[in-house]
Amino acid sequence: MSTTKEIRSSFLDYFAKNGHEKVESSPLVPRNDPTLLFTNAGMVQFKNVFTGQEKRPYNRAVTTQKCVRAGGKHNDLENVGHTARHHTFFEMLGNFSFGDYFKDEAIELAWNLLTKGFGLSKDKLLVTIYHDDDEAANLWKKVAGLPDDRIIRIATSDNFWSMGDTGPCGPCSEIFYDHGESIPGGPPGSPDEDGDRFIEIWNLVFMQYEQLSKDQRENLPRPSIDTGMGLERLTAVLQGKHDNYDIDLMRHIIEASAEVSGVAPDGEFKVSHRVIADHLRSSSFLVADGVMPSNEGRGYVLRRIMRRAMRHAHILGAKDPMIWKLVPTLVDEMGEAFPELHRAQSLITETLKVEENQFKQTLDRGLKLLEDATEKLGSTEALPGDVAFKLYDTYGFPLDLTKDILRGQNRELDEAGFDAAMKKQKEAARAAWSGSGDAATETVWFDLHQKVGATEFLGYQTETAEGKTQAIIKDGKEVESVAEGDEVMVVLNQTSFYGESGGQQGDHGVLKMPGGFEMVVTDTQKKQDLVIHIGQVKKGALKNGDVVETHVDRRRRAKLRAHHSATHLLHEALRQELGDHVTQKGSLVAEDRLRFDFSHQKPMSEAELWAVERMVNDRIRINADVAVHLTTPEEAIEAGAMALFGEKYGDEVRVVSMGGLDEVKGAGRDYSTELCGGTHVARTGDIGFLKIVSEGGLAAGIRRIEAVAGEAALDYVNGREKLLAEAAHSLKISPNELAPRIHHLLDERKRLERELADTRKKLVSGGGGPAEEAEKVGDISLMARLLADVPPKDLKPMADEIKKKLKSGVIVLIANNDGKASIVVSVTDDLTGEISAVDLVRAGSEALGGKGGGGRSDMAQAGGPDGTKGADAVAAIKKLIAEGEVAAAR
Repeated sequence: MSTTKEIRSSFLDYFAKNGHEKVESSPLVPRNDPTLLFTNAGMVQFKNVFTGQEKRPYNRAVTTQKCVRAGGKHNDLENVGHTARHHTFFEMLGNFSFGDYFKDEAIELAWNLLTKGFGLSKDKLLVTIYHDDDEAANLWKKVAGLPDDRIIRIATSDNFWSMGDTGPCGPCSEIFYDHGESIPGGPPGSPDEDGDRFIEIWNLVFMQYEQLSKDQRENLPRPSIDTGMGLERLTAVLQGKHDNYDIDLMRHIIEASAEVSGVAPDGEFKVSHRVIADHLRSSSFLVADGVMPSNEGRGYVLRRIMRRAMRHAHILGAKDPMIWKLVPTLVDEMGEAFPELHRAQSLITETLKVEENQFKQTLDRGLKLLEDATEKLGSTEALPGDVAFKLYDTYGFPLDLTKDILRGQNRELDEAGFDAAMKKQKEAARAAWSGSGDAATETVWFDLHQKVGATEFLGYQTETAEGKTQAIIKDGKEVESVAEGDEVMVVLNQTSFYGESGGQQGDHGVLKMPGGFEMVVTDTQKKQDLVIHIGQVKKGALKNGDVVETHVDRRRRAKLRAHHSATHLLHEALRQELGDHVTQKGSLVAEDRLRFDFSHQKPMSEAELWAVERMVNDRIRINADVAVHLTTPEEAIEAGAMALFGEKYGDEVRVVSMGGLDEVKGAGRDYSTELCGGTHVARTGDIGFLKIVSEGGLAAGIRRIEAVAGEAALDYVNGREKLLAEAAHSLKISPNELAPRIHHLLDERKRLERELADTRKKLVSGGGGPAEEAEKVGDISLMARLLADVPPKDLKPMADEIKKKLKSGVIVLIANNDGKASIVVSVTDDLTGEISAVDLVRAGSEALGGKGGGGRSDMAQAGGPDGTKGADAVAAIKKLIAEGEVAAAR
């Protein structure tokens, strides 16, 4: 029986031998199609190749693509665990032709692999074609020798594929495997086609048309091939299984789940083990590709998947988090094909552990609420929507998790009631909203926004403007006027001041009126789409309705622009150097620095930091225009703009492109394109240059880079040069000689330390000789010395030196270093059968205020906090020797 690993490799090797380029799986977060929640098919990474927007150095390819279907149009989440073939994560094997071969070779390659390569019986296979695709029908007869009754014509869109309303499209041909008469179900196109007897294993898409409009279609000049075959389905067939969860890969994870939980893998809890096995794969691969659990976007889908698995761990009776313990099994099974699992293993493990700990804190309470509610219902009565909403709003239960629990009870959910409860909650929030800061002040912003609407920001085009005063806030309340000296917040109908958002700090500057009014603005915030000018009135008075001039601090704004644009270039450079899993997790754009948090599982090397810094500065030196345009979120993402999932975007978004054309992305795309509302330089050269100051860890799987740009970068470099110059001056050399001189001084210091240590050994063992200086304690010679400022590491060599001259006895050396004591006890070999150095050193350590100590019977070392008690330590050792209580080490 072939393993899943062997089947995967055989597929790739077969097509490689037939001239196909082996292409790695693209990430689960599509780089070239952010409109997709996740990569859900093998052709996603080749979308622009098929449309002609992108060129590759090959015209035929083969992949095994990791896919997730757990949200949006393709959502299999609720079926996972209950059926034989539903997964949130699966691998799609595929071969592709970009204007190279077409139907004849695609059919021949597929048929030969299945029947000759994998040894499937021809009698077990049948195919479907689009109803009018006579060419495909004839080829199946010619290549495979299939009769007409095993070439089924399908007239629906199931056998006609299209990329969208317009674009490349064409008929499909699906290959089905017959599991035999023992399984209920009929062939495709028959009334009982939904049975499980005939299972689709491979879909061949023949892209031969261009859909120009709803009613207009023409032939493509270079027809192409796109195929997809589920690895799990193929493996089930080849391993003689009818259920994907019975293949070796899934069984190994299921058995690991059973071992960790102590619950048998089959029987009553079979579904739970299956859910855990499937969701472990999707969760781990999503984290490896940079998705982190959150309450919105992709992160929310990930959290739903994780929590469903964790709920089934709870069903198994797990008292402690257990999902994370299965990660090594997954890595063993799939890490060879997908090395990102190895790279991200620690991040995956930590993320699962943290999420499960958090969820377990609320799961018991939520389940108790659900249990109490269902006990009051009839056996077929639906769960009220307000109960489901309370679970969602209070306990963080996704709606589909509640549905999954109810499914096990054969109970429905009143979704209309859930929607009504959600609407009511939103209305109540609007009525009682108090924001996130001071309640009184925040409520003012909510009410004010309802009254005057959003502030219009004019600062993209100008740093000075006029605005009409619409509200003045003092001490948390709206007032009609303010006077000199007042600390106030001012709202205008329009302004050139940028309110802090998206990581960029708010502008500073001045509000003025010709009559002499002047207010120094020390911060600008954004609340409820209102721009709030915060500061102190320095001259004159201001009343509501006055028109003021807004003057932004231009020099500070220029520094902010430089750092913000540098952040965009840094983001793209990190992605190109480290991989597409890098996504922004937070940022700060200040006048004197930038801070950028991003997803990455390990510290960056010095070489990687240098490469990123050089890449950014290369793009700065290009001095290309920074282009900005407004569009809808959908159009922006379709064009390749980077969007931060979890961010909320309105009907219109601002797209910022910079860095010049990028040869890596090709198709005329700019180096960096992001959705962004911040202020930016006009040309990349205006940034000056970027200098990375530090890189470090922020949280599990999150790294932080701090950097400076423009004037701040110049100040930083000058400061470092000044330090170098001062250090060189103190050594009376040039800065260029500093490194070799430091190495020389360090070597010299080591040499002097060695000489000092040797001198100490000679001094401590000198005089009249150890034998003459030794004190008799009973029949035992004791050589004890109290030393000052001798490093602990030098004590043992000193004791060895004395032992050479002291034929028989005990040596005690105690050093006082800045008030702390170190003690070494050495026993000559002839006495180790009677005296243990460990027991002696522990007695001495206790006298020094310490505890413990360790070593061998002939040599032991310890310490103590009181270096002044050396004589007491010697006395304690003498006492122990004299009383004959020292136990010989055995």
